[in-house]
Amino acid sequence: MELWAIITIGSAFLQNVRSTLQKHLKGQMGTTGATFVRFGFGLPFALIYLAVLNQVLHRPLPIPGVAFVGWALAGALAQIAATFLLVHIFSYRNFAVGTAYSRTEPAQAALIALLWFSETVSPLTIGAILLSIIGVMLISVARTTISPRSLIISVTSRTATVGLGSGFFFGISGISYRAASLSLEPSLPAPDTAMQASFTLVVVIFIQTVSMLAWMVLYDPEELVRVRKAWRTASLVGFVGATASFGWFAAMTLQQVAVVKALAQVEMLFTFASSVLIFKEKINRVEVLGCIVIVAGVLLLLLG
Repeated sequence: MELWAIITIGSAFLQNVRSTLQKHLKGQMGTTGATFVRFGFGLPFALIYLAVLNQVLHRPLPIPGVAFVGWALAGALAQIAATFLLVHIFSYRNFAVGTAYSRTEPAQAALIALLWFSETVSPLTIGAILLSIIGVMLISVARTTISPRSLIISVTSRTATVGLGSGFFFGISGISYRAASLSLEPSLPAPDTAMQASFTLVVVIFIQTVSMLAWMVLYDPEELVRVRKAWRTASLVGFVGATASFGWFAAMTLQQVAVVKALAQVEMLFTFASSVLIFKEKINRVEVLGCIVIVAGVLLLLLG
């Protein structure tokens, strides 16, 4: 198994742990606070990773250019939106279903490339997009009476809109992070995946931490109090989140985003385990089928 694949599977596992902890935090604070801990408490760990590479392993720091700053900023803000929507949807649906909506991210990215950038896509890619849409429709009507009408309007339901929005912004952030990381390569004596990933991670998390901290100070200071009270769990979220992000950045520097995200669908296996074993949630057959169809659609992208 190639290095990028090993890193991706490990990151998928850690991402599931992070999401599990964030869902737990939803009982102690609001969506904003549960989103912030992912970044604010992850920054110290991201700085430690970078310091080890630079000071201990003596790997030189890259010199970022204008392109890096632009892509890093776009990715940082998109990930804030994606994480906020993902945490928010846990209030409406169970853990596995909420996560499944965000897993439409690769298919949405392919659709965006087709519609906005006029990129040529294969029949397999089109089939993958359609499968993902069908999966979302099934999940959306799983707890209602299934009919042709309900299937048609399912993708416009509140939960579907929030979930698809999360997947959309995750797709934008992934593309932006890869572009940012790769833009650092000319500044180094030789390509250094670990340093590119670590440096990008620090800059991105710094932007996210400052942005969300400023928002809460100005508009929701009480949320900061709740975050401080839950500092133990929040610190664990930060550690796991920063480690997973470092893995994602490294994998996406080594391999195309679409391919990495396709393999990352293994996260759904971990998600189902967490939903059933940790949160004791019940998932009906239609929801399971919808999740499977979404994963199948995304995996089909790997062939397209």
